[in-house]
Amino acid sequence: MSDYRAPVQDMRFVMDEIVKLDEIARLPGFEEATPDLVSAIIDEAARFSSEALAPLNRVGDQQGCRWSAAGVTTPEGWQEAYRQFCDAGWNGIASPVEFGGQGLPEALGVAVKEMVCSANLSFSLCPLLTTGAVEALLICASDALKKTYLEKMISGQWTGTMNLTEPQAGSDLALLRSRAAPQADGSYRIFGQKIFITYGDHDLAENIVHLVLARLPDAPAGVKGISLFLVPKFLVNADGSLGARNDAVCASIEHKLGIHASPTCVMVYGDKGEGATGYLLGEAHRGLEYMFIMMNAARLGVGLQGIALGERAYQQALAYARERKQGRDAVSGEALVTIDHHPDIKRMLMLMKARVEACRAMAYYTSGLLDRMHAAVDPAEKKRCLYLAEFLIPLVKGGSTEMGIDVTSLGIQIHGGMGFIEETGAAQHWRDARITTIYEGTTGIQANDLLFRKLMRDGGATARSVFGQIQATAEQLGASTRPELQAFAARLGSALKAWAQSTEWLGQSAQTGNYAPALTAAVPYLHLAVTVVGGWFMGQAALAAARRLDQGAGDAAFYQRKIATAAFYADQLLPQARAFAETVQAGDKALAGVADLFG
Repeated sequence: MSDYRAPVQDMRFVMDEIVKLDEIARLPGFEEATPDLVSAIIDEAARFSSEALAPLNRVGDQQGCRWSAAGVTTPEGWQEAYRQFCDAGWNGIASPVEFGGQGLPEALGVAVKEMVCSANLSFSLCPLLTTGAVEALLICASDALKKTYLEKMISGQWTGTMNLTEPQAGSDLALLRSRAAPQADGSYRIFGQKIFITYGDHDLAENIVHLVLARLPDAPAGVKGISLFLVPKFLVNADGSLGARNDAVCASIEHKLGIHASPTCVMVYGDKGEGATGYLLGEAHRGLEYMFIMMNAARLGVGLQGIALGERAYQQALAYARERKQGRDAVSGEALVTIDHHPDIKRMLMLMKARVEACRAMAYYTSGLLDRMHAAVDPAEKKRCLYLAEFLIPLVKGGSTEMGIDVTSLGIQIHGGMGFIEETGAAQHWRDARITTIYEGTTGIQANDLLFRKLMRDGGATARSVFGQIQATAEQLGASTRPELQAFAARLGSALKAWAQSTEWLGQSAQTGNYAPALTAAVPYLHLAVTVVGGWFMGQAALAAARRLDQGAGDAAFYQRKIATAAFYADQLLPQARAFAETVQAGDKALAGVADLFG
């Protein structure tokens, strides 16, 4: 089944009630995001995703990409779809107007990106990497490089990549060996091999702009000796036209579990001996710092992939459950009912729905914080929004991708044996989702980032701010006259207490100088944080839906479903916070003191 219908109503609800898009639209630079324009963009993105991209999802999975010495060929229909994508301006929806973008809020762009990811994840990876490269160039490129490259990258005429990983250096970039030799004209010659480079070569755009980490001859050892270089596939002439082919080639592409239509390339720089021409971005030896600009955008985007695949799997599982007849209704006794009547199927469908909606709210809210940060004039407000967004990014990336794997697996389960058969398409969603917890930093890396970079960098001030906001939501829920919201308040309060206690325990553990207990507890702590923050946003959604019902707003059934989904989250998912807290506070007790655990 290739049908996909963007959940426009839920997206708009989150943007209006959780993100407060109307407030962002009043900030300097975002005034163009009027309600009419937002509606038009969302509706057109929904149409384009379902009609142009979704039908190619299975085609791409079956055909994959093909490598030859001449380059990488994408599946049938890919080139035309990419041309339509760029012609419609989707590539630069949130990019600066100065370089040809539309300058719209990321809180709006995030919904468009989710639709593209749901419709066709393999296709979406090309613009995702380009957007990240654009962000890096905006921050650290010279004016001359910006003038040469940004407009064509934002339009999609040229695409971008990020080149970090090497065969001997996966997540440990201190082992990186690629080198850069300075030239008399101010350029550099790049030598080395990079692996796992998404869209490192393809036939969609006329040029590919690689952002490559490499070492200068005088570089200090370790990650502090890494610089960032712009290395184009084709050199660019002074008039902006394309010149000679650079010494940067795709040596092969990987054969993978999923995302078959996204070429994962082995890139070789300087194979002809002269080296690939590159240009230093920013200051020498600060490459990793600059790459993390791109990485943060990519991690938010990958988290969105988990949400998008979860949504696609949920839609397909629900459609199948409403058609497949089997068994007797446990309540009415009616024979041969569709399986969506069965309590366990309802439970699984609600797990899918609730977890997707919680993660969607978390991702959209984080995007809105970045908009507020960019527009803020007051330095304190800018810092507050940035720190909160950066605190949430590992939750979005780690939590939403783990959710995506769980939810796409549930989709297979609801299909039963037919879910294991490739023809139904349910398995593809799981296969595609499986990479999301690995690339752009594994779940373990996200957990360590949350713990050691985000939680501890300000003495826990950002975490305490989040705790206070969650407590305020719990109090609002408790003040409601609706019993289901009062029950939600109790669940949320208990989960928050578990999170706060675990945070205090981790802080005390880290102070001993022995980091093994905290490192062992990092991933369970991430799951704990995601569970509680998801509950926070589901509580806000329930409050907003109840308010809409009290106001007599249209589509009462939608708001009633929002409250029911939130209540399910409170009953079925928030209690897990206590279990995660126990796991966190167990630390490494079961591992410590045993010389050989696996002999």
